[in-house]
Amino acid sequence: MAQSNVVFDIQDVSKVFRSRRKEVQALSHIRLQVKKNEFVALLGTSGCGKSTLLRMLCGLDFPTEGEILWNGERITGPGMDRGMVFQGYTLFPWMRVLDNVAYGLRASGMSKQERMDVAKQFLSDIGLEDFTQVYPSQLSGGMRQRVAIARALAANPESLLLDEPFGALDAQTRRHMQELTLQMWRKYPKTVIMVTHDVEEAILMADRVVIMSAHPGCVREVLEIDIPRPRDAAVKRTEQFRKYKKYCTDIILEESQKAEMRIED
Repeated sequence: MAQSNVVFDIQDVSKVFRSRRKEVQALSHIRLQVKKNEFVALLGTSGCGKSTLLRMLCGLDFPTEGEILWNGERITGPGMDRGMVFQGYTLFPWMRVLDNVAYGLRASGMSKQERMDVAKQFLSDIGLEDFTQVYPSQLSGGMRQRVAIARALAANPESLLLDEPFGALDAQTRRHMQELTLQMWRKYPKTVIMVTHDVEEAILMADRVVIMSAHPGCVREVLEIDIPRPRDAAVKRTEQFRKYKKYCTDIILEESQKAEMRIED
């Protein structure tokens, strides 16, 4: 992989959480490179450190050992170049939808009208152009998460970090959001890293699936997903998809069993 094409370079990263009574190692010697406009899914059991790693990519937390580079520079904190979408909708409840989406543009130097125009465009892209003046509490969960994604994209970050963004949604809404996110990614190419525990979601959306071992988390395997794009839910019925799913599921099950054995010991 050519270094000039690498956006995230995770160099032998470990993370230990310390308290007065004990130490917990969340991540152990993670090595991974993610290239420009690639869609990567971090897949693993609960507690394997997926979200911890994503927070470090965003600059909300830092490695105990090793370092993480973004475009060749060490990550020292959050930045407008890296947008983050959490499982919780994290919208400002006192702001209308349009103002929520435009909020991240205030530091861009745009005039208020320009910010509103950009926000309206992204709300139109996600099918919520008729909901600009309502409050988040008046929206369904899926609609609120669409607003959160539009807000992240409106700031035009080079990279988008998704922390189980559809985990709180029902199955039908989740499928819709998966396809909508892929559509937006095609329209506005970004380097995307998504945390998920859903095997089907990872295979459907990602170019590569990084399967993480159970606690402490490390890279167990990196799986290239050789399924043509654009993809939608129909690809789940193909033999190729089923083979990927079985392969990933078997590894996750093995890691889950290892974690249970450690707990019993």
